[in-house]
Amino acid sequence: MEIIKVKTDEQLKEALSVRIEVFVEEQNVPRDLEMDEFDISPQACRHFIVRNEHGETIAAARWRMYDEQTAKLQRIAVRQPYRGHGIGRIIIDAMEADIREAKVPAVILDGQTQAEAFYRKLGYETISSEPFLDAGIWHVRMRKRLES
Repeated sequence: MEIIKVKTDEQLKEALSVRIEVFVEEQNVPRDLEMDEFDISPQACRHFIVRNEHGETIAAARWRMYDEQTAKLQRIAVRQPYRGHGIGRIIIDAMEADIREAKVPAVILDGQTQAEAFYRKLGYETISSEPFLDAGIWHVRMRKRLES
């Protein structure tokens, strides 16, 4: 397996393809809500992809600065056939390592409620007082303090 920090337009296209498959096609998120200003180039934020041993892109995610002390993980997507095999953890670990390198002490994410237990296992705590709708899907805000 290969974890790649997206640097090229082609790699970004691979990331967006995974997200379209997972969020737009599978979960019916409107495409105009899924894509935003952070998807216009590989430099717009920190995009990551995971490729399997056959070179197939199987997961994508991104992070960006939320405020001066906090990074925000977003658009974490693993293609359906590859769920349940630790790929989500791998891509989150890679993003957290990148965030530590950037010397950012905390991370937040808006996770789908069905994935809340998964994020808890990775050390995230729920900080929203109640679930909220985002793109028609229930989410909770979660936070994790990173150790240097």
